[in-house]
Amino acid sequence: MSGKPISSPIQAIWYPTLSFSMLSIGLALTAFFFIYEATTSRKNRSLAMELTTGTIASIFLGFGSLFLLLTCGVYV
Repeated sequence: MSGKPISSPIQAIWYPTLSFSMLSIGLALTAFFFIYEATTSRKNRSLAMELTTGTIASIFLGFGSLFLLLTCGVYV
């Protein structure tokens, strides 16, 4: 009984591109978050916007870090 080898749903050639693009988007959203916090007064801040921006930036940075590790050959 032979099993089927496990393969990635994304080709390995795309790892560097995905890593760069996701980390770039994540860092841009993080910068936007910090600028928003620094320039908006406490009365005008929106908790929903803060949570949304933080969550989306976190997701992009997480997947960008994953693809960076995969690009470097660290298979997690």
